[in-house]
Amino acid sequence: MDYPVKKYKNSNLYTFLQLLLKRLAALLKLAGITRERYSACIAMLVCPAITFYLFDLYTNNPFTDMQLKIQLLNIAFYIIVELMLLGVFGRARTAMMLQTAVFMILGLANYYVVSFRSTPIMPWDIFSIKTAGSVADNYSYKLEWEALLVLAGFVLLLVIESRFKMKAPAKKRKRLAITVASAALLYFYVALVQNDSFHSDFGLYDKLFTPAVMSMRDGNAVAFIMELKYINVDKPESYSAEAMEEFYNKLSASDGDYNAALEAPSSVHRPNIIVIMDEAFSDLSVLGDFETNEDYMPFIHSLQQGADNTVTGTLNVSVLGGNTANTEFEFLTGNTMAFLPSGSVAYQQYVKNETPSLASYLKALGYSTIAVHPYNASGWDRNRVYPLLGFDSFYSLKNFSNTKKIRDYVSDESDFEKLKSLYEAKEEGEPLFIFNVTMQNHSGYDTAYDNFTPDVTVEGAKSQALSMYLSLIRRTDSAFEDLIKYFENQEEDTVIVFFGDHQPTAYVSNPILRSNNVEPNSLTEEETLLRYKVPYVIWANFDIDESTGTETSVNYLMTELLEKAGLPLPPYQSFLSELREDYPVISAVSVSDSEGELSTVGECREELELYNSLQYYLLFDYEE
Repeated sequence: MDYPVKKYKNSNLYTFLQLLLKRLAALLKLAGITRERYSACIAMLVCPAITFYLFDLYTNNPFTDMQLKIQLLNIAFYIIVELMLLGVFGRARTAMMLQTAVFMILGLANYYVVSFRSTPIMPWDIFSIKTAGSVADNYSYKLEWEALLVLAGFVLLLVIESRFKMKAPAKKRKRLAITVASAALLYFYVALVQNDSFHSDFGLYDKLFTPAVMSMRDGNAVAFIMELKYINVDKPESYSAEAMEEFYNKLSASDGDYNAALEAPSSVHRPNIIVIMDEAFSDLSVLGDFETNEDYMPFIHSLQQGADNTVTGTLNVSVLGGNTANTEFEFLTGNTMAFLPSGSVAYQQYVKNETPSLASYLKALGYSTIAVHPYNASGWDRNRVYPLLGFDSFYSLKNFSNTKKIRDYVSDESDFEKLKSLYEAKEEGEPLFIFNVTMQNHSGYDTAYDNFTPDVTVEGAKSQALSMYLSLIRRTDSAFEDLIKYFENQEEDTVIVFFGDHQPTAYVSNPILRSNNVEPNSLTEEETLLRYKVPYVIWANFDIDESTGTETSVNYLMTELLEKAGLPLPPYQSFLSELREDYPVISAVSVSDSEGELSTVGECREELELYNSLQYYLLFDYEE
């Protein structure tokens, strides 16, 4: 959201506070504040400050993590909101208590979100409330003693606030004036905080791809307001829909193999394609060495030694601990979250019309296109999005019966049995594309279950969550091995792609970091990037070129799959295939060039502008 604000120059704490105090003085005069009301007025300044400190203390220590001037900037927000509530409700006690109660609840929710996925609540999470609610029962809601102290502090503050009885002016006109003036002040505050010049002058941390650090250094309220600016996707610089349409059409017209395949699909080799995006599957050894009582993924580790007709490597993803749908969005479209607002969910915010994807391309080649997810169909709006991407049908939890569950989720073993049954049900010779998103390994990992006993342990680590996670990964590895053995014996050519959507949340992996003398709360840039790496496998029951140790990112994986399957590349993927030569990794958190130099999309904006523009066109302006 953009605001008509004059560029902020020479910002400093004195200038900001002077301006704020003038506005507050005007509001106090408007409210008819007299000397006998000074104690209530002081409370209306102090209590919002206490609310701010308590709210942020749920997840970090603002006294040590935040500069004093940024603390005051956050406090100003709470004071302005409280004044607005005073105008609306007419009582100081109501305004103070309502604000405190709301932030007590929001802070608790943010505390759990941080513990579950390692990042705080962000503006785009409002689109994910329904999805979050569907899995809410599967988490453990324990409170650490620090959080209990914060809750006690909130309760004590509410008791204190209940003692103040000051009222706003009785005349509705004056109360309305207070409300409008407070709203105008809030508008000015938001515009100021979202101004890029103010960020640098005031010393705010504005790296959107690290929201946890941003909230810690800037405060949850200020960070949230800064992120609100990016809830809409800005057009790339010098973008033209007409120019991109012409460029895309030229790409399409110039590719003879692609057009020939569309005109005569049966003339090309069309193997069955099965893609498995396995929930939270990762190899945590990328974070550091650790010893287990048994290998937690022996089959995949064996493939990584150089198996026949197999590609193995490392996949750089854009999310950590959650937002699964963004990884599948990147894979199915070739788009990257690097060009979209940090924390946004592409499925829910941007996929509103038919969008070119792997499914739509294979459908044009005569494939039957099926999506499979053994959980609620509405999660991440998949039941709405999948048809727009070109899927013929969607098998969700309601289509699974007599399945084995591990914890509260359909096991990967049962999930893979569903894939076999769909293969066996198809007509012989009809090419099949299945995109499968699993659920077995979904968090949380710190609750005991009668139907699953963890059996993988880590030497020197007492973490129940880590043991649970690795034991789940071991079950997936075994189920994947059985699936590969099944298709080894099938006559029809088949390619299987397997990868994880993201690593688990921090409380699972932190013991590994600490055992390697790495402090999780002070990771270097290189150490942070390790949290965004998962393994991937491309396997075929026919001859393909083998390779190991490949480093890529999710937006390129579809291109690599089509190349290994022997299918012509669609125009977009042909473009990406060339781009990959110069930039083999592009994700929301990092860019790696052909020399292995690390940077960010922001630092490579000029070099990647054509990619950004083409993605914007296909996502927002493309028409079939």
